Amino acid sequence: MDGDVTAEMAGQEAGERTERPGAPPPDGSDHALAIDARGLSKSFDAHVVLRDLDLRVRAGEIFGLIGPSGSGKSTAIHLMCGHLRPTGGEVKVLGESPTAFSARTRRRIGYMPQGFILYPDLTVKQNVGAAAGLYELPEWRNRGRIRAVLDLVELWDARGQAARSLSGGMRRRLALAAAIVHDPDMLFADEPTANLDPILRSKLWNHFRDMSAAGKTLLVTTQYIDEVESCDRVGLTYDGKMIAEGRPEELRRDAFGGDVVEVDLERPSQQDIDTVRQLPWVRSVSTAMMDGDKREKEPHVSLRVVVEDARQAIPQLLDAIEASGAEVRSVGQFRPTFDEVFVRLIERQGARRPPLAALRAHGEPGPEDT
Repeated sequence: MDGDVTAEMAGQEAGERTERPGAPPPDGSDHALAIDARGLSKSFDAHVVLRDLDLRVRAGEIFGLIGPSGSGKSTAIHLMCGHLRPTGGEVKVLGESPTAFSARTRRRIGYMPQGFILYPDLTVKQNVGAAAGLYELPEWRNRGRIRAVLDLVELWDARGQAARSLSGGMRRRLALAAAIVHDPDMLFADEPTANLDPILRSKLWNHFRDMSAAGKTLLVTTQYIDEVESCDRVGLTYDGKMIAEGRPEELRRDAFGGDVVEVDLERPSQQDIDTVRQLPWVRSVSTAMMDGDKREKEPHVSLRVVVEDARQAIPQLLDAIEASGAEVRSVGQFRPTFDEVFVRLIERQGARRPPLAALRAHGEPGPEDT
């Protein structure tokens, strides 16, 4: 069943691809932009909630927005959907201004908000059917799509339940089903996987990638920092501003100043550590004491060495350390978590270190709600 659902939901058969559909056009033109925001700003009275957002998302990309609660993520989505008028700047989505979308363009867009806005007294199936009707989905396709999206979010068996009786996680899944029932070309999803169990989260991200492969564009906010790895590009918002933007690996390198190599040494001297620090191609070195296993009486030292290219640096590091007489326990490229990456990028703005709960937008997710 999953294979049939994937083919139906993607909207077209998978063809051979040599590159991501979100890749920039060869001539650098903007003809493939699904979102084009320039200086986009929004204030409520004297309170500025979004400042000079510049964002270009190409057709077929998955773009992730992450940042602390109140950093402007949801406001940006409201502006791009036409729910709010900007105070400054401009934005075009699928080539049109959101406040003047044509009926045809509106039918090409799906929107999943944070809050539950469906009909509490209608059943699960009736709610998705109502959404299909709003998007003028042809009757011949209506039944198959409703079944497909409810199977995807694992709500088909609950199709007869009233929406008001659903748990929080089930309501999120219903909202997503309603947002994609018409197979939109552009999906805005505000925390689509909040309060879902890891298995279903993974399933939905697989589907998002299938949508992208079919040429659909997604702008997604998330409270799960690990999910940014599944995005083509990521924007970090803080205090109403986009403070960093790029591919996940680019942000990791930007935050740390290059690749990070982790070297575990057996009882090194300060001279051994200084030997590494003084290598001309080493950008920085930090140290940490690591607990040994039960058979060891002493901890060992881990060095995190920032270099331009880890693959080239590792053999040279080994040669230099062994020449100094130190014993190497292990060496390899270290991939900092995106918790660390985003905290570093925010601190670069001169802001105080944000608590991770705030960075995750609404704190750690609660118990898995399926």
